[in-house]
Amino acid sequence: MKCSQSPAKSRGRPREFDPEVALGSALQVFWKHGYEGASLAELTEAMGITKPSLYACFGNKEALFKKALDLYERDKLAYIRAALEAPTARGVAERLLLGSLDTYCGSAERQGCLGVISLLSCTNEDTSIRDHMIARRQSSDAALVTRFEEAKAQGDLPEGSDPVGLAQCLSTVLQGLAVKAQGGTSRGELKGVIEAFLAMWPGL
Repeated sequence: MKCSQSPAKSRGRPREFDPEVALGSALQVFWKHGYEGASLAELTEAMGITKPSLYACFGNKEALFKKALDLYERDKLAYIRAALEAPTARGVAERLLLGSLDTYCGSAERQGCLGVISLLSCTNEDTSIRDHMIARRQSSDAALVTRFEEAKAQGDLPEGSDPVGLAQCLSTVLQGLAVKAQGGTSRGELKGVIEAFLAMWPGL
């Protein structure tokens, strides 16, 4: 798919651009600044397009952000799907934690988690974005609960285990890792947090 770049003047044919490439550039801006912190000027500059072209191809800023979230989940959070397929509940937790570490600290700039960054930076005026982010997080938490309920039924977790509590605890640690990663905590320190958490995982 190609979108047309609005020409600076009325004469001449519009210049085409690749929406996927432009969206990838927008994702990097959102990932660095969060939804609210990313200005349209920064987005269009990074994407190499004009504001009219942005609106024509992607819709408004909110629509662009949601498309960037889809791309982020597809490309950067693929490890989550693999984690849920781990043979044990502890394996699920380990894959999620190590996968998040690679995502949050996998580049020269520690970027943290796009979802956490954007949710924390949203003001009360950004209720639509806030609600959208919360809904995505709840969907992920629900998938974890289902997986841990299966593990408990299969005898992989102790009888007294609470799948909801485990999922919420793991989600909280994941979000904490994202915040600490963006704050400059070293990969080694975050790896230590992961190891400490896994050492407390309920055993049979």
